Amino acid sequence: MLLAAAGSAALMLGALGFQYLGDLAPCKLCYWQRYPHVAAIGAGAVALVAPLVLVALFGALAAATTAGIGVYHVGVEQRWWEGPNTCTSSGTAGLSPSELLDQILAAPVIRCDEIAWDFMGLSMAGWNALISAALAALWLLAAWKAAQASSSASQ
Repeated sequence: MLLAAAGSAALMLGALGFQYLGDLAPCKLCYWQRYPHVAAIGAGAVALVAPLVLVALFGALAAATTAGIGVYHVGVEQRWWEGPNTCTSSGTAGLSPSELLDQILAAPVIRCDEIAWDFMGLSMAGWNALISAALAALWLLAAWKAAQASSSASQ
């Protein structure tokens, strides 16, 4: 369980490194892929206290979710299907019309359908999908081992 949670933590650190050290701003789908990793990291923290089957299954679900979003993001990048057409905002409360216009004009446009970085022919979304699928398998293996340990302890 801890290895799988550490994998999600490593992917999160990598994403944050690309964002803050590499100045590679994430798109909306990139953010969506981060949330399940945070949940998997949380499951790893809970597993330190109680390595239960349910915790491992939750971790597997979180990792599989981010893998699925990664596959969806790859499809958007490859233009196999359309991505979301909505954007997020940093907030506009209390801004004058001219300040709002300045904020809009200064905001970078981060598109989900453009590959900002790739390695060996796979985008970050593709790597996230592959690694997260492997992490989901690790979580499922941990769930199976926890179930076996629970079963043998009750006998």
